[in-house]
Amino acid sequence: MITAQPRTTALRQPEIIILAGKHHRLSGKPSRLRGSVTGRPVRAVIRSDDNKLNVDSARKMIEKANEALAVSRNGGIHVRAVITIRKKMKEKIIDKFEDNWESFINGIGKGILIQLISQDIDLDTHSGKSAESHVRGWLPKPTNNPYIVEYGADFKVPQDFGSPGAILITNFHENEFFLKEIVVHGFVEGPIFFLADTWIHSRKHNPESRIIFRNQACLPSQTPPGIKDLRLEDLKSIRGNGKGERKMHERIYDYALYNDLGNPDKSDDLVRPVLGNEEWPYPRRCRTGRRPTKKDPSVETRIGKPHPVYVPRDETFEEIKQNTFSAGRLKALLHNLIPLIAATLSASDIPFTNFSDIDKLYKDGVLLKDEGRKEVKTNQFLTNLINQVFTVDDKLLKYDIPAIIKRDRFSWLRDNEFARQTLAGVNPVNIELLKEFPIRSKLDPAIYGPPESAITRELLEEELPGMSVEQAIKEKRLFILDYHDILLPFIEKINLLPERKAYASRTIFCYTQNGILSPIVIELSLPTTPSSPSNKRIFTHGHDATAHWIWKLAKAHVCSNDAGIHQLVNHWLRTHACMEPYIIATHRQLSSLHPVYKLLHPHMRYTMEINALARQSLINGGGVIEACFLPGKYAMEISSAAYKSTWRFDMEALPADLVRRGMAVDDPSAIGGVKLVIKDYPYAADGLLIWSAIKDLVESYVGHYYSAPNSITADIELQEWWNEIKNTGHYDKRNEQWWPNLASIEDLSGILTTMIWTASGQHAAINFGQYPFGGYPPNRPTLVRKLIPQEGDPDYNEFLLDPEYTFLTSLPTQLQATKVMAVQDTLSTHSPDEEYLNQLHHIQRLSFHDPEVQQIFERFSAKLEEIERIINQRNKDIHLKNRSGAGVPPYELLLPSSDPGLTGRGIPNSISI
Repeated sequence: MITAQPRTTALRQPEIIILAGKHHRLSGKPSRLRGSVTGRPVRAVIRSDDNKLNVDSARKMIEKANEALAVSRNGGIHVRAVITIRKKMKEKIIDKFEDNWESFINGIGKGILIQLISQDIDLDTHSGKSAESHVRGWLPKPTNNPYIVEYGADFKVPQDFGSPGAILITNFHENEFFLKEIVVHGFVEGPIFFLADTWIHSRKHNPESRIIFRNQACLPSQTPPGIKDLRLEDLKSIRGNGKGERKMHERIYDYALYNDLGNPDKSDDLVRPVLGNEEWPYPRRCRTGRRPTKKDPSVETRIGKPHPVYVPRDETFEEIKQNTFSAGRLKALLHNLIPLIAATLSASDIPFTNFSDIDKLYKDGVLLKDEGRKEVKTNQFLTNLINQVFTVDDKLLKYDIPAIIKRDRFSWLRDNEFARQTLAGVNPVNIELLKEFPIRSKLDPAIYGPPESAITRELLEEELPGMSVEQAIKEKRLFILDYHDILLPFIEKINLLPERKAYASRTIFCYTQNGILSPIVIELSLPTTPSSPSNKRIFTHGHDATAHWIWKLAKAHVCSNDAGIHQLVNHWLRTHACMEPYIIATHRQLSSLHPVYKLLHPHMRYTMEINALARQSLINGGGVIEACFLPGKYAMEISSAAYKSTWRFDMEALPADLVRRGMAVDDPSAIGGVKLVIKDYPYAADGLLIWSAIKDLVESYVGHYYSAPNSITADIELQEWWNEIKNTGHYDKRNEQWWPNLASIEDLSGILTTMIWTASGQHAAINFGQYPFGGYPPNRPTLVRKLIPQEGDPDYNEFLLDPEYTFLTSLPTQLQATKVMAVQDTLSTHSPDEEYLNQLHHIQRLSFHDPEVQQIFERFSAKLEEIERIINQRNKDIHLKNRSGAGVPPYELLLPSSDPGLTGRGIPNSISI
């Protein structure tokens, strides 16, 4: 066990504030005049010519300094705390009055009480030594930001007080306030920072004081004795007990099932199963505790938009950033703009009938109805939103040209582009090496028919360039995109939905000698029927006009499969939903003093709020995903089925996932410990650079804090954290044998690297390309509305007469496409205040006084800068045909940094959109 030794810190003698310039701040550095130097009362205050002090102010400051000197002579010391508060952005007159009143109350010392708690024990109370004071007085604004204000609080503490390790803060105002930080001046060690970035609740809501720890990192066994009890108390205060409805001001982290997606009280069509049980397993979400619905007590009532869904108070979007934060745009988009689009197009929701109809979205725009234009004009926030997301004038809503057609408007038609996007598109995580032949399903043959695929050896060898199937498999030249088993159990139900027709697809690709991946065979399957015991259709690209168009329709069905699995499984489930239990457990079990908490903190920003918003308007019954994507009302059931059959924490590590899919082989000498089977695999090649950088950072960091033998197993907080993630957060997977142990530095490093990669690189790779690739509906249709016509079908002759019409009318309607394009655009956009992976977060910058830890983070930032240069060089390499060439967009989704906007690049620290 590592034990901390109590320490008595000498206190600095009182100092006189030197006022110089308009924006002076208190400093821990010695002032020009100090009572402790002369030993005499102070008779003057230094001032600059541009900051005149009136006589009363000067007298008060002199009195304050002399009082401090007297305290020092009597064996005590004067200490000052500077409290930085961020005001709310308010517009109403009553709110401004309340703001001024609160400022006045703080000024006279009646609004905020703070207590300094020493790291040393008081022998009488057996707890940390304490000193308290009310915040009073105003300090000059430290910046030009009108929403930042500072106050001071003065303390008289004894010489043997020690060093403060925590602050208790009590808010006597009617309303909460946002505390940025507290800096304590007067100790020999210099200014002591207490970074807060938290909402301080009103005492009327909760009489308990908030605990703010100083910016230091320590394991539970290293906690200074004076704040050891506070460390436990703070953790207990934010753990829920599974009871009661949560209030918006609370900071309670607890778990719940996904039982708030449906709305049975409103309509039978909005009944959805509860996710998080044996039939429909799922990760847990944050508990809100709302009352049950009338028709089904197992289902929680929904909050009508635009009212917010509860998340712990500090997880909400910062108000001061709402106008620029991309998730704020998403909220306005869902609650305001999408209804306007629907009102404009719903009465005449028609399909695209020619390619000119699609081109008009970017050239001419959508003509908004009169009432829509009126609302845009009167809603300033909505006006700003639309101006940011689209080009809009008095009548038109116009979309930006997506990257996929910006350089080459016909690239989406080509087979090599269809294949390239499996390696360098928005969903590059499903392609696998074909390892065995024949291809067999794992579904129950009694229900789903013969397990053998209809793709035969003879069929493949007709398409292979002079080699046998066995030779192609041995040389690793055959790859597969297989959505058969995950989708076939849902196809019959999906096809009963209006305007939805789907198959379960398999697509075989050949990787040629010249480094080109090309699709050669597509299999589309329907459920078996008594008359069709094997309902599988085979498509090849063919050489005549009819086969060409049939092949194009088959690729569209594959793309709709791919779009649905991407959105529901790879994007929502594997990043958003699976991260939420890690975040909840981190807050419940790891103190903010814990080094692992500090490491993970930047990677948790806003994820719970964006997930709550998704449950409210995106993945809910009747939401945007159901309306615009292939699975319709069965969307979340498919997501649950994927969680049940394929999700494993140990396989979320990038190298492990690549090896599992056969896209890489183990190679300790290679980056990330694996060697790629296809060298020109942009997602994997760039991802392994990012993965390795994160891994090096985490291993160095963990090794620094856990250098003592058995320190991992002895860390009570850490062990409870990991147990809670496995046994509560992912309760339905709790008995799986693949969960990593947590007994060594290697174990912890692997776990943390996987979490940070998931929140940063993995999410960036599958999120920020949504509009660049999906913003052109023919390239990536999110659903298909017709089965492929066959000879003898009533519409087959119509297809022969006008194949373009058949193709376009099979795609999403104009309303569906326009809605999903608007959402994809917003989800793909970086906000101006985004925090990126290569930036040292302020939590980490201020929390570590250890030079070695600072160097660890500095090396990480330098490594990411090097990676950015490498990726840029790769994008210029003419031999890498999946990221360069005529009309080919460069692969930039895993560049560490980005400018604001729809850039198609950049890795944010967290899942914040």
